[in-house]
Amino acid sequence: MYEVVKDIGEERVTELLHRLRKGKIAVIGDVALDIYWRADMRKSELSRETPHFPLPIVEEWMSPGAAGNVATNIAALKPEKLFLLSIIGKDWRGDLFIKEVEKRGIITDFLIRSDERVTNAYCKPLKRGFSDVEYEDPRIDFENFRLITQKEEDELIKLLEKVAKEIDVLCVVDQMRFGCITPRVREKIENFSREGLTVIVDSRERIGYFTDVILKPNDIEMFKAMGIEKDPQKLSIEELLEFAEKFSIQKRSDVCVTLGARGAIYVEKDTSKKYYVPTVNLTPPLDVCGAGDTFLSIFSLVLGTGGKKVEAVFMGNLAASVVVKKIGTTGVATVEEIMDNYKKHWATS
Repeated sequence: MYEVVKDIGEERVTELLHRLRKGKIAVIGDVALDIYWRADMRKSELSRETPHFPLPIVEEWMSPGAAGNVATNIAALKPEKLFLLSIIGKDWRGDLFIKEVEKRGIITDFLIRSDERVTNAYCKPLKRGFSDVEYEDPRIDFENFRLITQKEEDELIKLLEKVAKEIDVLCVVDQMRFGCITPRVREKIENFSREGLTVIVDSRERIGYFTDVILKPNDIEMFKAMGIEKDPQKLSIEELLEFAEKFSIQKRSDVCVTLGARGAIYVEKDTSKKYYVPTVNLTPPLDVCGAGDTFLSIFSLVLGTGGKKVEAVFMGNLAASVVVKKIGTTGVATVEEIMDNYKKHWATS
């Protein structure tokens, strides 16, 4: 059996949003710089040296990506304290990353700058011709292909120990193949959770490596961690909850699984309670890029400010349904936008 939670009421939504300003939260994990180049191909001329048409860049913009985007989403909710812990390179991308996060009011004192690593970056060329249709060329990626050094690992753990005394919730964003969430860092994170700190983990490839925390995979990530070769989109909510419960038992963790347009499910480790929290049906066009980061951000902050677990899931759905309507950008959801969205789609349903 499971409980379906379609709404928590306008009064409670208002109260939870008001509490966010008291939040004390840290984000630890892999950051990146998202770089966008808009090319107007109408201005391109055939190169005299090669048989290629160059990309005439007419516009360039940047934003923090990966854990940086999670921190950006949290910053938009204006918590009392927000710390960002990561390792970046001493390169031009690192300089630009710091500039971008500082623009968004995020403290950069806990970013380690390394001589031996590059700052992860995703460079996205966007081409436009005579029509209004925009095409994205293959990305140009800057990525690390070696583990962090023991010195860098020691420094990151030391910073985490310092920050843990100042926060109520820790948000872990484990994105890269050779990122900063090493086995030692992971063990330290799990120990903080066992000692009572609320810890939420989002991991693209290693969600199954964590125990004794709150796990927040999407359905595909959970199935991959469990070795299940099924299409989650073809399974019922009840079947998905059964798998989530098994995953919860295996990992001794609460499990929150995001399901895209179907919403999210939640399994409590201690009580075995199971919840399904649907989201609203939105009309296209929709852009799901960044919706998971937005969900994770407010989900973590609600839990860190005394909200119930199922309320945090509802608020995650609510905020994510704001950003999917922001086409062509990895957007954020402000408190005002979230409240307006609730009144538009939930209060009237």
